[in-house]
Amino acid sequence: MTKSSDRAPLLTATALTAEAFAAHGDVIEVNGIPDLIINQGMCGRHHDRATLDFGSGKAGISLFDANARSLPYTVDMVERHPEGSQAFIPIDGVPMLIVVADDSDGTPVNLKAFVSQSGQSVNIHRGTWHGVLAPLGRSGRFIVVDRIGEGNNLEEYWFETPYVVDAAEG
Repeated sequence: MTKSSDRAPLLTATALTAEAFAAHGDVIEVNGIPDLIINQGMCGRHHDRATLDFGSGKAGISLFDANARSLPYTVDMVERHPEGSQAFIPIDGVPMLIVVADDSDGTPVNLKAFVSQSGQSVNIHRGTWHGVLAPLGRSGRFIVVDRIGEGNNLEEYWFETPYVVDAAEG
């Protein structure tokens, strides 16, 4: 665990879009026409919507029960997984707050906050700093696809001065 000594500004959470999130991961959602029509024409497949990346180990599917959070929200810690990407898929359609950051020599910088919309999931790229799972407004259940294997795949960074996330206006 590491601590920061810099004062951080207020973060404003904005709507999650594939373009705004691209540097940190993939937005997994149905958009446009399906890539394939399967099952005797009864199912549209929107193919390969996230890049899963595991340095070692294997892909695992876990189920999470997460308690509700609300805005304003305090971010006192972020984490990253050096050995694999991590996808969060809401089962209940609960929106989630997604906090991500760039890396500068092992220190998270340039934090951004997003709020997912109904039908959106995320895959956070391997090694990307991110906040904890934070469903907004009510508790939620999530499918999480991430690396299962030997060795340490978790780094945490604790901020000396926490960030505060507020909602975008409008």
